[in-house]
Amino acid sequence: MYAKKDDSNFKTPLEGVNFKTLVHGEKTSMHLFHLDKGAKIPTHKHPHEQTGYLVSGKMNFTLGDETFLAEPGTSWNIAGDVEHSVDVLEDCVVVEVFAPVREDYLD
Repeated sequence: MYAKKDDSNFKTPLEGVNFKTLVHGEKTSMHLFHLDKGAKIPTHKHPHEQTGYLVSGKMNFTLGDETFLAEPGTSWNIAGDVEHSVDVLEDCVVVEVFAPVREDYLD
């Protein structure tokens, strides 16, 4: 599977949080997120391992009991079932990969 750049078909599950699935296979899925300044992703967890990369912007990212400032070039890996949340300080572009596939994120 492959995909070319396409700025359509974003979903908005929370105010200021827009995402789309880029590609997926049998074991992983990759997603593009556009996060608006001031958006908040509340504390949550899921069984999926989550690996991400901040392309642009700034956000405070909380993983379990640790909060860190994510700036362009910051990457992370979150084991399944670990609580995490985000406070978006500047408009952000984020790429994240989930394993297994986030079926709930697919079109």
